[in-house]
Amino acid sequence: MRLLRSDGDYSIQFGLEELMGSCDHVSEEALAALTCQRLGHGNGDVLIGGLGMGFTLGAALAAWSAESSIIVAELVPKIVTWARGPLAHIFRDHLSDPRLTIDVSDVHDVIAASTDRFDAILLDVDNGPDGMIRPENERLYCNWGLRSAHAALKCGGILAIWSAYPARDFDLKLEASGFEVEELRVPAFTGSQKEFHHIWFARRVH
Repeated sequence: MRLLRSDGDYSIQFGLEELMGSCDHVSEEALAALTCQRLGHGNGDVLIGGLGMGFTLGAALAAWSAESSIIVAELVPKIVTWARGPLAHIFRDHLSDPRLTIDVSDVHDVIAASTDRFDAILLDVDNGPDGMIRPENERLYCNWGLRSAHAALKCGGILAIWSAYPARDFDLKLEASGFEVEELRVPAFTGSQKEFHHIWFARRVH
């Protein structure tokens, strides 16, 4: 995993794939803002899988109340180091917010160890619902992994998953795990009419 800079823009890359760029982050912010909107309240406990460049975190901090708690599970320590170093100007004061806990661990392990704990789980771990970064991430998107997320949510809570591409029949897999599912296409960048990212909002209804 590498951090690249071109003029004033930054990119986190895995091999030849860009995982996150500082230019286009509309959909990453939408992941948090639209989840909070669908919950209908800004209180509660939120788990974010993947720190990235902090755009989902920033949107979550803006959307949820001062009484809320937000945990970011980030597997790669260098991502946290970059956030406090060369990317500090992008993160601004987010990492010092008293609502925030950074957990350098596998988000799968946090989910698997939790029951009826979270109002929202926001996953932006790979470029979609597959184990691109590491094969073990498939555990998040397989049937039993999704059932673990279902159990980790409070009743009415939402699992939201970001993807750079559509994933055929993923909505059916979510439904089979007990979720009520909405899939939304959002612009990949401000003003985009041709390039879209995808977010699945999966609500635990019982």
